[in-house]
Amino acid sequence: MKQERRRSAKSFNQFWQLLNPAQQFSVFELQRFGYELSFVRKLEQQHLAVLKAGDRLASVDIEGQINIAPTVVLRD
Repeated sequence: MKQERRRSAKSFNQFWQLLNPAQQFSVFELQRFGYELSFVRKLEQQHLAVLKAGDRLASVDIEGQINIAPTVVLRD
């Protein structure tokens, strides 16, 4: 049986607070192109921001690098 890890929906501000300034800048830039911050995934000791624009995904790593073709697996 798969355990559901998500307890409650987090707000944009809660996700935003998890990001460093480089990531925040890149997220802001992606928002100019219609992307919305969907969630932040914790990977080891760092956070990966994941954004959506329709059916397109983008991610922003700890250094603020944008990937418009990430290999992120989304849960149902």
